[in-house]
Amino acid sequence: MDDGASAAGETVRPRVPARALVPRPIQRAQPHHRRRRATLALAVLALVALIGGVAAGAGGGSTVHHSATAASGYFGQIRIFAGRGPGSFSASEQTAENGAINRTLSYTPYVRIAGSQHRELALTFDDGPGPYTPAILAILDRENVPATFFEVGVLETYFHAATAAIVARGDPIGDHTESHAPMGELPPKVQRTQLLQDVSAIGAYGAPFPRMFRPPYGSWDAATLRLLHKYRMLMVLWSVDTSDYRQPGVAAIVHAAVAGARPGAIILMHDAGGNRTETVEALPKIIKALRARGYKLVTVPRLLLDDPAPHNQQISAVLGAGG
Repeated sequence: MDDGASAAGETVRPRVPARALVPRPIQRAQPHHRRRRATLALAVLALVALIGGVAAGAGGGSTVHHSATAASGYFGQIRIFAGRGPGSFSASEQTAENGAINRTLSYTPYVRIAGSQHRELALTFDDGPGPYTPAILAILDRENVPATFFEVGVLETYFHAATAAIVARGDPIGDHTESHAPMGELPPKVQRTQLLQDVSAIGAYGAPFPRMFRPPYGSWDAATLRLLHKYRMLMVLWSVDTSDYRQPGVAAIVHAAVAGARPGAIILMHDAGGNRTETVEALPKIIKALRARGYKLVTVPRLLLDDPAPHNQQISAVLGAGG
């Protein structure tokens, strides 16, 4: 690697890890534009209130002017709950979750686990997008489960339909470098290029500027932290590594995820980077088992909002591993 490489716009081709995915054609994802369960519930409540209000107006001698005003107000509430634009419930949630990331950054540059205030945890997927991402998304859609994805920029050329589907679901996408590079082994200028080229790659398919970063192989250094501070990104590590990239078998993946579960946990899995058929098969079993134990599955930003991370993050166990 040329130590003189610089500039976010310069093409950098660092070593691509042996387990990097060999691109192959992908069927275009068919995104299910589902709303979050809370959004649906609120919208239904607003609709019920609307029907009740109109019925009360009709039976109580209300004037036409009064009924129209009430209906307009209720329909306005429905638009707030169901929409995604400014003033919508979804936009308000995103603002609150960004605020949670900012608060976390005020006392730590990285998190491995969130707090234990509620029985919540987060499923995360690395190395996508890839040929198995649509199958992962189909399961998450069917089970109405949100997740957090950390994507590799070079794969957008081949599998960007999956990224667009993640954006349509409203799930957050974090930075996982342009070519799955071990950041701690690179000079600062090349690290910057790796970070920002991935930002550009995922942004081309609708993802906002990422507020989160996950280091490939758990490799990072002081230069990495300086860059993340500059771009206001939180480094998201993990408390549970399913080791699914080793293809240990479906039962082993499920056991690792469930056995390591605890309030505030961040569970690491992969939707690309190799053969992920075992991960696809394990995912519904993981979701079912975690729910049976009373866990609510949320995104990492939501986890930090509901369960602020402890100030003391024990990260030694994940340095140079996973990702």
